[in-house]
Amino acid sequence: MKKLCETVGFLVFVQGAAGLLHEWFDWFRLFSVVRRLPFFGDHALFVCIVLVVTGVAIMIASDSIKE
Repeated sequence: MKKLCETVGFLVFVQGAAGLLHEWFDWFRLFSVVRRLPFFGDHALFVCIVLVVTGVAIMIASDSIKE
């Protein structure tokens, strides 16, 4: 369960970081899922920041899970 939480946290973090890199530098155009979802609209930058913070929080919280 701990490894699953760490993996999910890492994937959420990577999606947020890829979205930020796409917003700022126009990199990772095909990798970022946030840009492909039309209902985020102009709030994509905020969503990417939230994904980065959420991914870090999930990875930190996974340390409290006992194996």
